[in-house]
Amino acid sequence: MAQGTVQVTHTGTSRWRRRTGEYASLAAALEAAADGDVLTVAPGTYRENLVVQRAVTLRGPEGSPGSVRIAPVDGVPLTVRASAVVQDLHVEGQDSAAPALLVEEGTPELLDVRIVTRSAAGIEVRSGARPTARRCTVDNPAGIGIAVLDGGGGVFEECEVVAAGQSGVAVRGGARPRLDRCRVHHASGAGLSATGEGSSLEAVGCEVYEVKGSGVQITGRATAHLTDCDVHRTTADGVTLDTDAVLTLADCRIHDIPENAVDLRSRSVLTLTRTTVRQFGRNGLSVWDPGTRVDANQCEIFDSTGDYPAVWVSDGATAVLDSCRVHDVPDALFVLDRGSRADVVDSDISQVRNTAVSVSDGATAQLDDCRIRDAATGAWFRDHGSGGTLSGCTVDGTQTGVIVTKGADPTIERCTVTSTAEAGFYVSADGRGSFLNCRVTDSGGYGFHVIDGCRSTLRKCRTERCARGGYEFADGSAPGGGPVVEDCTSDESAGLRPPVPEAAVQTSSPSSGLLGAIPGQRTTEHEPLVTAEAPAQPARTSKAVLGELDTLVGLESVKREVRALTDMIEVGRRRQEAGLKAASVRRHLVFTGSPGTGKTTVARLYGEILASLGVLEQGHLVEVSRVDLVGEHIGSTAIRTQEAFDRARGGVLFIDEAYALSPEDSGRDFGREAIDTLVKLMEDHRDAVVVIVAGYTEEMERFLSVNPGVASRFSRTITFGDYAPDELLRIVEQQAEEHEYRLAPGAAEALQKYFTAIPKGPAFGNGRTARQTFEAMVERHAGRVAQLAEPDTDDLTLLYPEDLPELP
Repeated sequence: MAQGTVQVTHTGTSRWRRRTGEYASLAAALEAAADGDVLTVAPGTYRENLVVQRAVTLRGPEGSPGSVRIAPVDGVPLTVRASAVVQDLHVEGQDSAAPALLVEEGTPELLDVRIVTRSAAGIEVRSGARPTARRCTVDNPAGIGIAVLDGGGGVFEECEVVAAGQSGVAVRGGARPRLDRCRVHHASGAGLSATGEGSSLEAVGCEVYEVKGSGVQITGRATAHLTDCDVHRTTADGVTLDTDAVLTLADCRIHDIPENAVDLRSRSVLTLTRTTVRQFGRNGLSVWDPGTRVDANQCEIFDSTGDYPAVWVSDGATAVLDSCRVHDVPDALFVLDRGSRADVVDSDISQVRNTAVSVSDGATAQLDDCRIRDAATGAWFRDHGSGGTLSGCTVDGTQTGVIVTKGADPTIERCTVTSTAEAGFYVSADGRGSFLNCRVTDSGGYGFHVIDGCRSTLRKCRTERCARGGYEFADGSAPGGGPVVEDCTSDESAGLRPPVPEAAVQTSSPSSGLLGAIPGQRTTEHEPLVTAEAPAQPARTSKAVLGELDTLVGLESVKREVRALTDMIEVGRRRQEAGLKAASVRRHLVFTGSPGTGKTTVARLYGEILASLGVLEQGHLVEVSRVDLVGEHIGSTAIRTQEAFDRARGGVLFIDEAYALSPEDSGRDFGREAIDTLVKLMEDHRDAVVVIVAGYTEEMERFLSVNPGVASRFSRTITFGDYAPDELLRIVEQQAEEHEYRLAPGAAEALQKYFTAIPKGPAFGNGRTARQTFEAMVERHAGRVAQLAEPDTDDLTLLYPEDLPELP
């Protein structure tokens, strides 16, 4: 298109000025025009470098958008130094060292200007200029889309950067622009960037996407405020803050990010309000360094596409989440390193594949009135110096509710844990913790499981309907003395149970119960107390151990199986001594059956038998479950499984609820790694450890069917049936004899009827139910006898039918 003419219309009233005229060049027209004049440019291509220095209107013809091209060979095609109006022009530049449209002074209006260029910047605003740009488009694959520098500002409304070789919009040198309903995409740098003290960017209703870099990047003491904006489909982080940057996000949406959705460090501060963060490959919020802080209110972080925690706080940073939701993520909140802190208030954390809250390396977390559900672990305080407070929180539907390990010392108060597959609260490896007014209901394991002699404190806690028992304090003889327990109760008995010598539980006040200080404590006659017994010296012969096995109530088929296996091993040993070939006997076993049927007790006796036959060096029992074997990230599971295997060398590794290592909806669950590691260890050290896997019958059948490598390592399955009513009666009779009570006439028949009528659902505890029934009878007996002025021996020892508790 050839260069056309320029018509100038003069709007002034002076008779000394021309009202109209036509000029052969834009430069000539601009020279002749005065403030207020309108320059209408005919269609064509103008190879001129234009400078607008008066408050004129420079526009293309109406109805022909894009027909006027300003396209010089080099230099700046269009410079504006006045409060002019530039409308309906197409600007092209070829100089990589200069911008295509430069605004240096005034408050001009840029309307419907299209810039297609390969310049240093598509639009550059500087030196205090404050343009208003509406519906402008920048296509600059060689440089910055829009650059606002050196104190510049202005408003950009409904503008679009369709391509940029660097940042889509760059703000620096104290500039302060506002973007309103703009779109920035296909940039090879950050979508929006602001850097330098005094620089500030405000964006409302904007969209940043398809960016080969961070969507938003604020650094070097700059500030920004984004409202109702979308940031998505970047190749780097969605939002990056560094070096004292300050950013506010309100009603924004950050999604489809392959890296961190938001990453801030070096004393930066981020405030998020009603913002959603989803579909991110690494962390949803990644917060680093002392002085760095994020405050999130009414936000939602969910739908991670990677294997990283949704919120990561480390190196002394702080995060505050208030009324937020975090869900459908591998891990929800990780707080690491001394000085790091997370405060979470009135928030929901759910659908977490691994750990909802993890606190480690001396960090602190405080959760108030929060709700955690559907996670592998609700909260895990991992190591020395790590702590904080959980107050008024609920944990529901997790594998384990709260774990405290390796010297961590949190305070857990007024918290409720429900429907866990394993323990409600689990403390091991020198963990501590204070548990105040906490409650566990419907646990598939113990309510409170404290091992290794950990010095936890339990006050006014309560357990109800816990499948393996309300309280388990194993290995209390270890250095440290075990937990301190005050005013704790369980529905296993309204009274309190006796402490067992192996546990040596420390209490801070004399027992107020009839049988001791610890509610829910099991006796060792039917279920072992400790998770990892001290290696036993096999002083007894196999015959003596089998004799103890025979004294157990019921379990006739189990006794036959163990005897047959023992006979095979014994005869094989004698054949070898005689120089004959001995049949290979695989000693690994599968135990199936309901809780409370004696599986752990038989495993302990089996280990002692093998030690007495010289098959195992020590015969001690190490009891573990999923929480002891499965770590949080790739690699950690193999280490933990190896450690458990090493503890069991020379004895029996008993894996309770082994099916939990292979859940039906496992996905990327790390239980698979534990299984693979275990199979390899069993093969490499086949004579060093005997492995027994145990659990419910149907679940164990599924576990073995989907893990043929595991099934092939076990010689046989032993099924532990539920106790019949007469067997439960015999357990009560044994308990009575042990504690110097007697059943009065009619009491045995009443117990038989009671055990026949008691519901046999999933919560039925078999042997534990019998022991609970006996303890309830002892308490009711005490209430009756306490009213007698001078009770005789019969009064003090006889249990009557009326002492039976109500059916559950």
